[in-house]
Amino acid sequence: MTIAPALRLLSLGAGVQSTTLMLLAAESRLDRIDGAIFADTGWEPAAVYEHLDRLEREVAQPAGIPIYRVSVGNIRSDALDPAHRFASMPLFIKNRDGGDGMTRRQCTSEYKLKPIKRQVRELLGYTHPQPVPRGMFAEQWIGISRDEFHRAKDSGIRYLRSSFPLLGMGGSADGGEGWTRDDCLRYLRSRGWASTPKSACVGCPFHGNAQWRTLRDEQPAEWADAVEFDRAIRSGNARGTALGKPLLGEAYLHRSRLPLDQAPIDRVTAHEWASRQSDVFGQVADAELEQGDPDGCSPWACRSGSAVEAAG
Repeated sequence: MTIAPALRLLSLGAGVQSTTLMLLAAESRLDRIDGAIFADTGWEPAAVYEHLDRLEREVAQPAGIPIYRVSVGNIRSDALDPAHRFASMPLFIKNRDGGDGMTRRQCTSEYKLKPIKRQVRELLGYTHPQPVPRGMFAEQWIGISRDEFHRAKDSGIRYLRSSFPLLGMGGSADGGEGWTRDDCLRYLRSRGWASTPKSACVGCPFHGNAQWRTLRDEQPAEWADAVEFDRAIRSGNARGTALGKPLLGEAYLHRSRLPLDQAPIDRVTAHEWASRQSDVFGQVADAELEQGDPDGCSPWACRSGSAVEAAG
């Protein structure tokens, strides 16, 4: 016997795939959803907040879909506040012995998953520490497209079950089952949403060179903000230093482990070159080719692999 979910919710990162799901739900091409949850780290690009406002105004509200904006704080401010406990970002580390490492990635769990779980519990009517009754759950849609199906994993939370509607969509341009990211892009362009941005923090260490260039060349204020932050975290987060536990090495936002304003971001990476070559018909917009790694920060399917702890 199949148990129906108490709620059907969208994990809304406001990037390409989750925006596609919102539009499909609003057009009734997918089942109706009871709401969408946007986890705000406090340091998203201005374009993401503008996109989210427009999505709420033009799509969600007319369709009667509430968007819940949830947050536990500002990730940038918290990293530089010696009085605040900080969930570490995956910073690139140059160790004192000359080796390379990375700090543990805790930011997704703290700034994305924690507020989402809190909101889901509230919507179900069982705030912490009340236990959610066995058998009660919310179905949560996650924007995983066919080209990244290996990231489609269960949430591991009894009251929150993952669903991946894009994998069940038919009519892919290449004849396969399930929509690819390119299918999502074509659909968004056809609906007037070609400018959908990549959702990730301004200073996310997993930016590719192309996105760093876009930030520098098109968003100078946000670039200056990232450069300033990069300098400020050279010794790690302020809380650790204040407690007498400074980083045993130097921290950087760019994988070259050079200051951001000196890093080789004008070098075209193999990934970016492959992306350019893949569209033999020239159908991908130039703006898309300038985004570097195409995927943003997904709360339930972090796209950047496992971080390695730095020495010390």
